[in-house]
Amino acid sequence: MNYIINGYKPEAMFRFFEDICSIPHGSGNEDKIACYIESFALERGLYCYRDSYNNVFIRRPATHGYEKRPAVLLQGHTDMVCEKNDDTVHDFEKDGLKLYIDGDYLRARGTTLGGDDGVAIALMLSVLDDETLISPELECLFTSGEEIGLTGADNFDYGQITARSMINLDGESEGVAWVSCAGGIHTKIRCNCDRIPLKNKTLRIRVTGLAGGHSGTDIDKNRANAIKIMSRILLNLYDFEPFNLLSITGGNKSNAIPRECEAYLSVLDPEIAIRNILLSESAIKAELSEDDASFKVHVDKARKEGGMMTYKSTANLLSLITLAPNGVLTMSPSINTLVESSANLGMISSDESEVMLAFMNRSSVESIMDYICLRFEQLAKVTRSDITHSSRYPGWTYNSNSRLQKIYSDTYRRLFGNKTPVISAVHAGLECGVIKNKIENIDIISVGPEINNIHTPDEVLNLKSFERFRLLIIEMLNQI
Repeated sequence: MNYIINGYKPEAMFRFFEDICSIPHGSGNEDKIACYIESFALERGLYCYRDSYNNVFIRRPATHGYEKRPAVLLQGHTDMVCEKNDDTVHDFEKDGLKLYIDGDYLRARGTTLGGDDGVAIALMLSVLDDETLISPELECLFTSGEEIGLTGADNFDYGQITARSMINLDGESEGVAWVSCAGGIHTKIRCNCDRIPLKNKTLRIRVTGLAGGHSGTDIDKNRANAIKIMSRILLNLYDFEPFNLLSITGGNKSNAIPRECEAYLSVLDPEIAIRNILLSESAIKAELSEDDASFKVHVDKARKEGGMMTYKSTANLLSLITLAPNGVLTMSPSINTLVESSANLGMISSDESEVMLAFMNRSSVESIMDYICLRFEQLAKVTRSDITHSSRYPGWTYNSNSRLQKIYSDTYRRLFGNKTPVISAVHAGLECGVIKNKIENIDIISVGPEINNIHTPDEVLNLKSFERFRLLIIEMLNQI
């Protein structure tokens, strides 16, 4: 393999990261990456356990003099969010990522990079492979399905684990340690649509150029949702002159803020409709943040096979999309600037009989999560739609007596010139909540290097930060 990352230490960690990027490992497609990790352990004679969910657990014995210290668990997930630009030809089921260096940053051409959470896999492999490392017994857990509901972590056999101190390696900001996270639930609404034979003129509308982002950590950045913008454009047009919707498609993952959306509709007068749509574009563009400066609405005359929705079905669907909760819902009353609960309309798709909407809902308060679910159920009821909730997972409550928090803070200051690290909570679903719920009295902290724009094709990993991140973890292992 021709490696492109050079000049960063230790070299092995960056080689492991490039190997990982060459292996397709989107959510639900973790078999090959699990085989890679399992083979790594077997080649080195390390204890390895792999389950039917493609979770992999590896244990490395304590080095001489550290045998009496308690074991430490390192943990991260093996799946990545697979997002690409419309003009990028890439099959995430078969193709490795096309990496390139941009100064001290690593990117992938037209796709997500998978730094979330490839950095964890590479770091754990480099630590397990390091013959010079002095540490207590290490337990490394590589979990699957994190991005689609923490399914691997939820189904792992925790009888394998003896450690009661855990460092989760799924952070995204250097110098920031997460010590609490939100719980979440996936919601799908299926709206039945009556269709009639196609007539009149057909238009295609595309919303493009939005920044997107993570539906948890980026939900408070006021970034626009492409599906919501499309519904606004269509609602404005329908209020001016009713039309028949043919299809609507947008977003790829429920936990990513959608960047693009496409709709086909049948109109009586295409020229009048186009003028109305472009007026909406102008008004919306003036409202958006700088992150969404590349926002654009494309509209053209285009043919599409199949029937069209009735006026009634079109109006009902627009009501559903427009009224669906989206974005920040409540802020924490006790932690300044922390989002307490949110909803994200991440995907929409249509076929001949129905339109499906997929949401990722989050809250650090279980009773508020219950209320959010009720809101969606009521919306489904009044729009005569079917609704399902799935993969609910718990949040992770702050522990003011955490020994790991002190070790992290002290180590960070000592290594990096007395810089003060940030101890924070995150409005995202971390496996820490699931694992805390499975292992009694385990002390957990979540950290990571600088990774920006995760879950988007603009994702970028700071290579120097990745170096410093490993140094921090090695020093923490010496202190635990």
